[in-house]
Amino acid sequence: MNFRLGELFCGPGGLALGATSAHFSHQNEEWSISHAWATDYDKSTCETYINNICKGDGNSVICKDIRSLDFDNLLSISEIDALAFGFPCNDFSQVGQQKGINGEFGPLYQYGVKMLNLAKPLWFLAENVGGLKSANDGRAFDLILQAMYDAGYSLFPHLYSFDKYGVPQSRQRVIIIGIRNDLNIKFRIPSPEPFNHIDVSCRNAIENPPISINAFNNELTKQSKQVQERLSYIKPGENAFTAKLPEDLKLKIKGATISQIYKRLDPNKPAYTVTGSGGGGTHMYHWSENRALTNRERARLQTFPDDYIFYGSKEEVRKQIGMAVPCKGAKVIFEAVLKTFAGIEYPYIESNMQDKIMIHDE
Repeated sequence: MNFRLGELFCGPGGLALGATSAHFSHQNEEWSISHAWATDYDKSTCETYINNICKGDGNSVICKDIRSLDFDNLLSISEIDALAFGFPCNDFSQVGQQKGINGEFGPLYQYGVKMLNLAKPLWFLAENVGGLKSANDGRAFDLILQAMYDAGYSLFPHLYSFDKYGVPQSRQRVIIIGIRNDLNIKFRIPSPEPFNHIDVSCRNAIENPPISINAFNNELTKQSKQVQERLSYIKPGENAFTAKLPEDLKLKIKGATISQIYKRLDPNKPAYTVTGSGGGGTHMYHWSENRALTNRERARLQTFPDDYIFYGSKEEVRKQIGMAVPCKGAKVIFEAVLKTFAGIEYPYIESNMQDKIMIHDE
């Protein structure tokens, strides 16, 4: 059984790589997910997706603002059995103004719901930041879930901590699995226990194996002498406000003592969350070298393989990597979906959003 996957807000391909990597044989039948079509509004992001997921064939990737997109055109490329959409998180993120459903990006989930109503796929995966569950005092999340439920899907949301699933990064994301009501299939949250043995330290991720000097997207960021000197006083795990800095190197910013500004990684722990930002000391910083991480190092923390090439300027690539879903974490969830449809038992846990699960009972 192969599920043809359509993607909205596809980004550089973290979800797609996780999906297409999820496959197995069961009772002489192959279970897999294949790319059908995808769309995103950013040109360099689409170029990255096309060259990695589609091997250079861009006919199935539409680069256009979703607000002016013809959905029938997408479905004319291919019918779909499944849909994935990591709808933009800008208005739900803890970084930013947190406008929630009332922001510019908050309402964009509606385009995912529109495709659900139009294409009626067997199942879907929707992804957003952990802040979604509390946006607008929780009303935004309830509104989004209700719209998905009304489209005809039973919903199984969970706040995943990706470092528990073999990803070398403390990254929490709300993932909603929806299964079409008429199928009467229930999804179980995959247990993190099978991944307990994995070394998720950022040192292991970045150094094993060593990154080739000539690796793609591995350009160093130029650091000023002042930044290098400031970093020399910051210990692993500290930031510019928790470190003991000389007066002339302190940042004159109030109310930012708990911050990722000039924060060094702790080599023995998972990285803190990779983001798309980079200015004002918000690059991720190496634990011992007085420099920001390269994009390739950041990509490793997002579990992209070294032969996954990102296109665009260094700043565009940084944003793509920061906005992506860790592909190995995505693979775990997609494999659980495949096993669910194949009727295969797997270790599972109760959702930490048990009160948000919505199952249609005939």
